[in-house]
Amino acid sequence: MAKKILVKQIKSIITESPKQRATMRALGLRRMNAVREHDDTPVIRGMLNKVHHLVEVKEIN
Repeated sequence: MAKKILVKQIKSIITESPKQRATMRALGLRRMNAVREHDDTPVIRGMLNKVHHLVEVKEIN
């Protein structure tokens, strides 16, 4: 079974670049305090590295 991570948006995307906005949309985060569960894959980790200042990540066992 794949590991899971919880991703929570903690900052607004209003002042961010279009690429960062698109990354947040792809992660399923559209508003403040939105939380999504994702598989812990290299693709998701790469997306999180691009927007690390906008999100909070917690690992789920």
